[in-house]
Amino acid sequence: MRILAIDTALANCAVAVLDTEADGAAPVVVSEEIGRGHAERLMDMIAEAMAEASCVFSALDRIAVTTGPGSFTGMRVGLSVARGFGLVLGMPVVGITTLSALAAPHLEAATTPLYVALEGKGDEVYGQLFGVDGIALSAPEVRRMQDLAAFLPADVRLAGAIAPRIAEVTGLGPERVISDAAYPDVRDVAQLGLSANPQTDLPVPLYLRPPDAAPQKQGKIARQ
Repeated sequence: MRILAIDTALANCAVAVLDTEADGAAPVVVSEEIGRGHAERLMDMIAEAMAEASCVFSALDRIAVTTGPGSFTGMRVGLSVARGFGLVLGMPVVGITTLSALAAPHLEAATTPLYVALEGKGDEVYGQLFGVDGIALSAPEVRRMQDLAAFLPADVRLAGAIAPRIAEVTGLGPERVISDAAYPDVRDVAQLGLSANPQTDLPVPLYLRPPDAAPQKQGKIARQ
């Protein structure tokens, strides 16, 4: 299978082209931590990765894209491009959450649970708990930092950008932090995309909290 993976949900802008039929070939990766400006860089990075992989778009079997949680603008850029390619090329597009991609490299042969988390608004944490078998024990969700001590298992490992802060606040200790990566490796997005189900793993944005902006009510014309 040939898959194009796209990640623009967080500070990174990254593309990978993975061909599972090429013996021992590593995926071609083009990645840059840019913070902002994903829309300006993404198409050039896709073109660069496809050229380096000597792969034409018609040879792809599917596209994988991160769905969040993450930056509103960044997520929309990646999702729009991925869905656009899927529509034009007539191929499936699968969505991969940033939390599952961050967890992926730490789940193989795991003997203790893993909590992967990103920083939310204020005291909020966007996180997900995974079991020793790699199966998610919770959905991606929002929790308050001060509530995590009662929620997390005593033997939990921590990963994600806010993992050191969680270890400090909960008293679990820094030795529980196995990664403080602020964004996933696009290689893991590609690998997860291989086994994703196009019928259920949809390329739609994952919002864990409502937007801050509320519709304006003052001056609204009442319907007759």
